[in-house]
Amino acid sequence: MKIGCPTEIKPQEFRVGMTPDAAREAVNNDHEVLIQSGAGVGAGFTDEDYIAAGAKMIGTAAEVFAEADMIVKVKEPQAVERKMLREGQLLFTYLHLAPDPAQTKDLLESGCTAIAYETVTDDNGGLPLLAPMSEVAGRLAPQVGAWTLQKANGGRGVLMGGVPGVAPAKVVVIGGGVVGTHAAKIAAGMGADVTVLDRSLPRLRYLDDVFGGTFKNQYSTAGATADLVREADMVIGAVLIPGAAAPKLVSRAQLSEMKPGATLVDVAIDQGGCFETSRATTHADPIYEVDGIMHYCVANMPGAVARTSTQALGNATLPFLLNLANKGWKQACEDDPHLLNGLNVHAGQLTYYAVGKALGIDVISPSLALKS
Repeated sequence: MKIGCPTEIKPQEFRVGMTPDAAREAVNNDHEVLIQSGAGVGAGFTDEDYIAAGAKMIGTAAEVFAEADMIVKVKEPQAVERKMLREGQLLFTYLHLAPDPAQTKDLLESGCTAIAYETVTDDNGGLPLLAPMSEVAGRLAPQVGAWTLQKANGGRGVLMGGVPGVAPAKVVVIGGGVVGTHAAKIAAGMGADVTVLDRSLPRLRYLDDVFGGTFKNQYSTAGATADLVREADMVIGAVLIPGAAAPKLVSRAQLSEMKPGATLVDVAIDQGGCFETSRATTHADPIYEVDGIMHYCVANMPGAVARTSTQALGNATLPFLLNLANKGWKQACEDDPHLLNGLNVHAGQLTYYAVGKALGIDVISPSLALKS
C-alpha cells in the first residue's frame, strides 16, 4: 500500500502524522511511504530522517494525495485538502465531525473512507488514540491557564501557587477523565487549590484512592458547578462525549457571577466546547475576553509541544496504521471491532451515530458499511 503523509496546514499546527520510526516500520512491512517534504520540521524531524527510514519525499500535498492509497494526518483535513480526497481512498486522522458540518459534507461527497482517531476504542472502554493527546492537553491546560491569568494578558493577576501568606489560585476542573485527571495533577503540582467535578462516582472514588489529598473532588450537579465556578480563578473544561458535541456546562449568564479576569480553558473546543461563550482560537491569537472573563480555546493545544505530541500520538497509532495497511481497511476493521468503531464515513455514507445525531444526517451501521 502507498501511505501518504502531507504537511499539516491548520494554523500553528506543527505536528506530523508519521514519525520516521513509523515510516521505517511501514517500509519494513513492504509498504511505500510518501512524506511531503518538510512535513516533520515542526516536530524536529528532517527530510533526511525520513529518507534514512526508507520513505520517499514528495514535493507537494497534491502529489501526496494523488499517489497515496491511505492518507495519515494529525488534524482534520482542511477545505483545500478535502478537495483532494477521492473515492476509495482511506483517511486516518482526527476528524471531530460533530461540530463541523462543512467537513462532514465534504468527506461524504469525496467518497473516501474516513477512520477517526477519536472514536477508536479498546477493551477497557477507553479511547486509545485520543488518550495521548488528552494527556498532553490536560497537562498543558494549567500551564496556558496560568499564563492567561497574568495581568498583562488580561487575567486576574493571580499566581497559581500563591506565596506564604497569600492563598493560591482556585482551579475547578470539569470532568475527571484523562484530560481532567492530568490537568488536576499538574495544577495541584503548581500549588493551586484544585477541585475536580465528575458525574461518575466510581471515577471520583478512583481519583480519591489514587491521588488522595492532592486535589479535591465533588459530584457534578448544576448547583455544585455554579457555586465552584463563581469562586474560581480558573475553570478547565475537560468533558468528553465520544464523537459527539460537548455539552455546554457554563452559560454566558454565569460569567457575570465570576471574578473579573478569571480564566476559562476549554480543552473540549475540538468538539464544540463546553462553555457557551467558547469559540475556537489559534496559538497565534489564543485568548479573548467576554464579559470580563478570559477565554483560552485553542483547538489544537498539543500542537504547541509538537515533538512530544507527535511521538506520543505515533506510539498509539502505529499498530492500527500497520493493520490497516497490511490487511486493507475492511479486513482490519472486521478483525478488530475497536478499529471499526473508528469508522465515521464510507463511500458517501455516515457511519457514526453520535455525529449523525448532532448534525441531523442519516447513518448506517459500520457493519453494513463493511458489506458495501
